[in-house]
Amino acid sequence: MHVIPVSDPDDARLDDYRSLTDTALRRRNEPEGGLYMAESAKVIARAVQAGHRPRSVLTQEKWLDAVADALDGVRSGVETPVYTASAEVSETVTGFAIHRGPLAAMHRPALLSVAEVLQRARPDRARIAVLEGLTDHTNVGAVFRSAAALGVDAVLVTPDCADPLYRRSVRVSMGTVFQVPWTRVPAWPEGMRELQDAGFVVAGMTLGEGAIELDDLVAEDHPRLAMVLGTEGDGIRPATDALLDRRVTIPMMGGVDSLNVAAASAVAFYATR
Repeated sequence: MHVIPVSDPDDARLDDYRSLTDTALRRRNEPEGGLYMAESAKVIARAVQAGHRPRSVLTQEKWLDAVADALDGVRSGVETPVYTASAEVSETVTGFAIHRGPLAAMHRPALLSVAEVLQRARPDRARIAVLEGLTDHTNVGAVFRSAAALGVDAVLVTPDCADPLYRRSVRVSMGTVFQVPWTRVPAWPEGMRELQDAGFVVAGMTLGEGAIELDDLVAEDHPRLAMVLGTEGDGIRPATDALLDRRVTIPMMGGVDSLNVAAASAVAFYATR
């Protein structure tokens, strides 16, 4: 790595890191230049291990050793600029106090096709998650973390779903967004047909009428199963519901009507693992 001290918050070399607050980033689906932000040495290391290429790193001097370890897997011969700045300069540039460790501006890898993602699933016990229109980046990251921990082969996100490579999604996932194969479905719910043609039973998590309990879905023991998780609040859309093979609910107790989508995903992933 090439360490470069920077003391001027207006230095153009730090432009990739400007205005990274949640409010600013929500105005755009992807940061400009085909980049995403990896926050903390652990997350940077996981991104590098997944083959993602850093464009640069912004850090305080106290984290330089951790940055060196995180960049250890960068392809030989590729030198990564590492900008060191004070906490005050970093906060002025990014718009928030950086206390979780270094930030890396990472090049976004090209998205796989849905067919390529499905091919990576286990042939005899495939499990796919579909995130339909989730708007909370924390929920997206939490679903990815559960998917990685509980053996889900891949995640598909609909065109209007929040970005899995958004800074908060990456952080909450603890870098598992780099571990679980994922891509964006070009059209939804029309894209469900591709899953069904590939032999997947598509089950939607819903509170709607006609839903079977999760235990009943488990008892059916489908070798290829895709689970659709609907948007926060409204859940699965009517057009999606009309195409599902199964409608599935998690029985509730104690007067609770439903679980948060991230919690529901963990329960469903564990039950159908």
